[in-house]
Amino acid sequence: MRNFSDDLAALRKRLSEAEVYLDLKSKRPRLSDLEAELGRPDLWDDQAHARAVTTEYGRLSDDVSVLEDLRRRLDDTETLYEMAVEEGDENQEGDLEAEVSRLAGEFDQLELQSLFNGDYDECDAICEIHAGAGGTDAQDWAEMMMRMYIRWAERRGLTYEVEDVSAGAEAGILSATLIIRGRYAYGLLSAEKGTHRLVRISPFDAQARRQTSFASLDPTPFIEDLSDEVSIEEKDLRVDTYRSSGAGGQHVNVTDSAVRLTHLPTGIVVSCQNERSQLQNKARAMQVLAAKIAERQREERRAEIDAISGPASQAGWGNAFRHYVQAPYQLVKDDRTGYETGNVQAVLDGDLDPFMEAWLRWRRGQT
Repeated sequence: MRNFSDDLAALRKRLSEAEVYLDLKSKRPRLSDLEAELGRPDLWDDQAHARAVTTEYGRLSDDVSVLEDLRRRLDDTETLYEMAVEEGDENQEGDLEAEVSRLAGEFDQLELQSLFNGDYDECDAICEIHAGAGGTDAQDWAEMMMRMYIRWAERRGLTYEVEDVSAGAEAGILSATLIIRGRYAYGLLSAEKGTHRLVRISPFDAQARRQTSFASLDPTPFIEDLSDEVSIEEKDLRVDTYRSSGAGGQHVNVTDSAVRLTHLPTGIVVSCQNERSQLQNKARAMQVLAAKIAERQREERRAEIDAISGPASQAGWGNAFRHYVQAPYQLVKDDRTGYETGNVQAVLDGDLDPFMEAWLRWRRGQT
């Protein structure tokens, strides 16, 4: 039997480090406080507070449970190894090899959490996709991107809601708004902000020429209640209603239930057509608008800081930072991190985690 002592010692060290960067010492007493709060009979009298408590409790309990499970399994693996060595049992080597490999992989995923250092990284995300230069090809590319992020969300077990889609003139979409829900949704999707460039043989060109087209993703942290941070007055809003419809004209609503809000002071426009009634669509659009205004305010504060200390080195909004090349060769490459893969179809099917993880590590290196 091979010697697993070094592997197990390395895993034990990684467990100790995880307890530090996940702040286990403070999470256990905080969990006790939250459990007491959850036991209050009047908790749901204030629904916003109750949702905040249950969300925090769920996230903290998940972290503590993961660490306790890893500790238990590592203890069991160390015991199994000691017994196998004492008894000279070579038959345990395969099981030990497999469990050590599984534990190492789970620590890899856990360590990714230490890269989420933004104030809103744990939040849900509003994702706006817009077709850019490239005509019909760009509109088709925008729809491909929407599918790509929906597939990515499904792969990670996140949920999503399509709030608004504006169809293209011939194919694809002009724009779309999604809300992707789940822990670290915004932190991960921050890696995708900016302009994405597609190079392919155009399916819309009768001469089958190569076409370059652009579409962009703009993620915003989505917080259900921003009343303490953002105040929106009715006099500052223009409210337009229109008939909503699904893709391809399906599910056409016979009433003007879709809502478009224009915030006059900032010029921010949001739309929602996914809810059942005009009132519900307006309420959801107000939530999205508040999130966009809050993000605008944060960007203005960051700009003020940058004006004093100098801007951080990062990809600009107007420049494509990721390239998806399907002709004359197969390649997806991120200019910021240098990460690339030749499996373009896998990426378009939602295999984006390696790009996001590379960006998180790159971001940490910029600070």
